Amino acid sequence: MDASHAPLLQLRDCVVVRDGRAILSVDELTLSAGEHVAVLGPNGAGKSTLIRLLTRDVRPLAHDDGSAAVLLLGRERWDLLDARRNMGIVSGALQETYAVGVTVRDAVVSGFFGSVGLYRHQNVTPAMLRRADDLLALLGIERLADRTMDTLSTGEARRALIARALVHDPAVLVLDEPTDGLDPNAQWHVLHAVSDIARAGHAVVLVTHHVSDIVPEVTRIVMLKDGRVLHDGTKRDLLTGEAISELFGITASIEERDGWYRLW
Repeated sequence: MDASHAPLLQLRDCVVVRDGRAILSVDELTLSAGEHVAVLGPNGAGKSTLIRLLTRDVRPLAHDDGSAAVLLLGRERWDLLDARRNMGIVSGALQETYAVGVTVRDAVVSGFFGSVGLYRHQNVTPAMLRRADDLLALLGIERLADRTMDTLSTGEARRALIARALVHDPAVLVLDEPTDGLDPNAQWHVLHAVSDIARAGHAVVLVTHHVSDIVPEVTRIVMLKDGRVLHDGTKRDLLTGEAISELFGITASIEERDGWYRLW
């Protein structure tokens, strides 16, 4: 398939097994370029495993017919540069890695090289520095450029790593539990930054168990439960008390205000 017409990401017949048990089983999941999607589900639903499939930290179980595949722009074998150009990923594991004495500006620039911080052999250009400063301004943390990552609050560090993920202008920004560990002030800043990024033209995939993480620009919801896709549809159809109650196993109602949703 011509990469220009292929889906951005596609999973086919993907089963991930741990300790002899399938922890994720996806028959098919396709993400198109420009989509804003929330992957929603309880803890243990397989959300983090899904991200690890996309980053190739785990591989699906091989089938005899060769049907299992994780495709980027229609290709099963990815060039590292293509992967960086098309996917920017921010996760809790990445944030733990960056709890070090690296300046915020260097942390963002290191996204060009896929490293943690910068090294002498890396050629940092003026264009890279300008890009880093522009992204820090977009995320509202330009004042932190010369601070080190280990001195930042959790929310400030999260925004710095979002800037890092955007240096290659990726086709999609994937955020794993973007508000975990954040106080209400930090949650507000991170989610409104994500909303701004979506409006600026970047596709966004939010992976979360919080309904309140779903920014107004999201139009599609993929519900994961017990390692499988429970529902895949529009936000209007799935952000309902009935669907959320089924997903989380509780009696729930949903309130919407100005495109933001809250669970009761």
